[in-house]
Amino acid sequence: MHGPSLESRDVQAPTKTALSALRKILRKTELNSKALMRETGLTPSQLIFMQILDDGAEHTAGAAALRMGITQATATALIHKLEALGMVARRKGEADRRQVWLSLTDKGRAVLEIAPDGAHAQFHAAFSRLAQWEQLMLIAALERIADMLGAEDDSAPVLSADPVLAPRLDADADPAP
Repeated sequence: MHGPSLESRDVQAPTKTALSALRKILRKTELNSKALMRETGLTPSQLIFMQILDDGAEHTAGAAALRMGITQATATALIHKLEALGMVARRKGEADRRQVWLSLTDKGRAVLEIAPDGAHAQFHAAFSRLAQWEQLMLIAALERIADMLGAEDDSAPVLSADPVLAPRLDADADPAP
């Protein structure tokens, strides 16, 4: 007998549907990243990091990393890049010189004003409108998918193809945030 059996075709249909949904999510985040880069020169992770700092107060690097759900090393890479772009200013603490205080520059605030709402904001708005049971169901399903794909648990809650937050496996990936 040639070709897949009826039973294996039935199993393949849901798999194809699930993979198609994953491709749509990846495509949306890729398009969002490109639009954000075109409009502001920032990656989604850089934008979200700046949004955390956008309350007029100074924040420590550690507190910003914690709020974003990223490691201190990832935050440091983001800070270096944002500082080089002139978006973020940092200063050493007066009482503890090891402490780094961050604030947005005027340029950083201006970029935030023109930044388009991306997939992250769109997802947050739609997800927040769901009933709690539905949110929990989706979280469980997404965590299961991540586990099935062998994804590590060191990623930030950001929809991004940013190489710092979602490293690519190909050799051409740019490691800069």
